[in-house]
Amino acid sequence: MNTTLSIAVAQLNFTVGDLTANADRIIDALTRARAAGADLLLTPELALSGYPPEDLLLRPDFYRACERELARILPHTAGITLVLGHPQARQHGCFNAASVMRDGEVQAVYHKHLLPNYEVFDEERYFDPGRAPCVFSLKGVRLGINICADVWEPGPAEAARAAGAEALLALNASPYHMNKQASRYEALRARVSDTGMPVLYCNMVGGQDELVFDGASFALDGDGGLAYQAVSFEERLDVVSFVDGRWHSAQCVAPRPIEAEVYEALKAGVRDYLGKNRFPGAIIGLSGGIDSALTLAVAVDALGAERVRAVMMPSPYTAQMSLDDSREMVRRLGVRYDEIPIQPAMDTFADLLAGQFAGLPADTTEENLQSRIRGMILMALSNKTGAIVLTTGNKSEMATGYATLYGDMAGGFAVLKDLYKTFVFRLSRWRNTVSPVIPQNIIDRPPSAELKPDQKDQDSLPPYEVLDAIIEAYMERDESPREIIAAGYPEAEVRRTVAMLKRNEYKRRQAPVGIRVTRRGFGRDWRYPITSRYQDEY
Repeated sequence: MNTTLSIAVAQLNFTVGDLTANADRIIDALTRARAAGADLLLTPELALSGYPPEDLLLRPDFYRACERELARILPHTAGITLVLGHPQARQHGCFNAASVMRDGEVQAVYHKHLLPNYEVFDEERYFDPGRAPCVFSLKGVRLGINICADVWEPGPAEAARAAGAEALLALNASPYHMNKQASRYEALRARVSDTGMPVLYCNMVGGQDELVFDGASFALDGDGGLAYQAVSFEERLDVVSFVDGRWHSAQCVAPRPIEAEVYEALKAGVRDYLGKNRFPGAIIGLSGGIDSALTLAVAVDALGAERVRAVMMPSPYTAQMSLDDSREMVRRLGVRYDEIPIQPAMDTFADLLAGQFAGLPADTTEENLQSRIRGMILMALSNKTGAIVLTTGNKSEMATGYATLYGDMAGGFAVLKDLYKTFVFRLSRWRNTVSPVIPQNIIDRPPSAELKPDQKDQDSLPPYEVLDAIIEAYMERDESPREIIAAGYPEAEVRRTVAMLKRNEYKRRQAPVGIRVTRRGFGRDWRYPITSRYQDEY
């Protein structure tokens, strides 16, 4: 008779530094896994501490606090095996660890071998690499352990196989970006091909500052076939069986469309940033444009209408259409809505500065004053209520500096920071297929900051289809201007776009943190000097 090994996959949402609460979630998962008949509970990478703990890992007291919670978890492993991700300090170094616990004892400990130091990862700053494989037996099955980056490159999986492992358990804190799951399948299938071992991949879910973890845990059989696929962006405790060398599960969901996937990532980022930082709600400055409309839709879907407030601050240049569309959208969503005209403040500033500006023509200074007046109003409402201001700028604007420092950039969290303008339109159209919350006028009209008569974005920027493609090539793929021009983009537009991108690094350094959904965002994985005289290759 074949022996069935049942493994509960803890695709859970942990909070960095909330060690007691994280331990409680693990204890609860142990109770539920045991009730479901599981032999083993598999957690994500650094589940106890949350991921990434960053410079908390430089504090000895942080490791001591983790050890206290590990000791509290141990008695709850009676009759069930726990493979738990946690940081561990020893005399010979600090490690990204996974402990195998059962019946109140630690049976084995694995230290992560490959420490990523690219994209958003900085693990070489904190951890020492492990050297030895970890293989343990449960119900006659020999299980190896790898942690996240260990399965992205050859080496650690092969070492587990050489030590006698028959199947591989992979603990992960793998952040989301578009098309990430396809990359995970490719990497894991390479490990399966190299070793012949089936693999079970458990990933974290939820938002942590700019990062969002999508879960999407899965299992591959020894032939690379997908045997289990969890729902993404949801907390899950799925039980997967291992029988005669193959995984078995009732869960094998189809992938979401890319628009649905990104929208779920934005919702998770907003929900957890506000929830984990205990903000009571969100404030959004509406303009009648596409960016603030999509931001409002995401906020309401993430938080509920009762926790969201929209504020329209019209100037003499605000079109009636912008007012009408904003009023219609808040009616559809049912959020609190206020209109605060800024003409009186504009007049006051004009009087205050009349002497200083005497003889000088009106220019972007007066335009930026409007944006800064609005930013001041939003921040005053935030201070008074405790609600956080969600900024509405997109990646195209962040790249080119088409945003006002201390104006529309003022706020606490940037929902669309890593979405190109073209994708903002695409995502807005998709959201309306779920329910038509964004008035069609907002989607159809040409984008405008409405800071002077008849202003259009394309007065100052290349067409967004061209602009976004140039930014993506230069910023995400590190292509030189020469290569971008050779790909067919107009040299004048490439030169203009790259110059704007380089010139506005000082603005991005002062921008609020925002949700990362592409392979490279303007955050942890973009580290360029503000002061630089490097000349690109043309």
